[in-house]
Amino acid sequence: MPVMTKESEDNAFKTGSVAVVGVPNAGKSSLINVLLGAKLSIVSRKAQTTRHKILGIYTDDACQITLLDTPGFQLRHKSMLNSTMNRSVSSSLTEVDLVLFVIEPGDIQEDDRKLMRMFSSDVPVVCVISKMDKLDSPNDALPFIDELKKLFEFSDIIPTSARKKSGLKELLTLIQTHLPAGFPAYDEDAFTDRPERFFAAEIIREKLFHLMGEEIPYGATVEIEEFSEENSLRRIGATIVVSKSAHKGMIIGSGGSKLKTIGTKSRIEMEQFFGGKVFLRLWVKVKKGWVDDSQSIKHFGYE
Repeated sequence: MPVMTKESEDNAFKTGSVAVVGVPNAGKSSLINVLLGAKLSIVSRKAQTTRHKILGIYTDDACQITLLDTPGFQLRHKSMLNSTMNRSVSSSLTEVDLVLFVIEPGDIQEDDRKLMRMFSSDVPVVCVISKMDKLDSPNDALPFIDELKKLFEFSDIIPTSARKKSGLKELLTLIQTHLPAGFPAYDEDAFTDRPERFFAAEIIREKLFHLMGEEIPYGATVEIEEFSEENSLRRIGATIVVSKSAHKGMIIGSGGSKLKTIGTKSRIEMEQFFGGKVFLRLWVKVKKGWVDDSQSIKHFGYE
């Protein structure tokens, strides 16, 4: 039986899981999307954009990395839904081989500090400084890095920019050093473990974040009622569920104009994502207080 030496272990195929965590708008989803070279998670500047743990799969000749995009950890929005998402983040910190803590250069928020206090000493943590392109010079981040080092003993700290795709090759190489040798768990062309209907709902929800006001997206979710495929045509029926009656009229808009815009933009992106024609029908209904109802939260797949 062959003996695994240090050299053969270093050269072996690496495989493992990596949780990507951070406060809302830190750049987690943008980082994962650019690493995968495809859109896995919806992106906006508002908190709660990512609500689910979403698994993205990166594979090359040397490794297979399962990247777990987690909800943004934050304490500002007080609801049972938000508490459920925060628990999702905390559970992810011990279920993986490595944690990537994504943080934007600038002031360290209290939620950042709270999250750092939750890190386990059993799982290495790499600090990924995102959005470096916003700084005039990389040297501007040096005081920020010094402050981070005082707060937690990170395995590494690496500056990146998803927009300029800088630091990403270095990050992938760094991730590999923390993964064990093993065999790939997914086919080499696998992108995610989520079904198509999940992404249909997420695309619609993203349009709510982009097209509606500050409050509405936090009390809204999307439920896929119908998803069928005939040749290259997908027929999708979806209901936008809101927690307040007033929000229903705002989403529908005058003469249905707003809902039509949401539907059109969603359909166009779905056709690009799925690579085929989409026939989309949208409805809006009210389920008062669902964000604080445990059964509703479970029903909509957030627990």
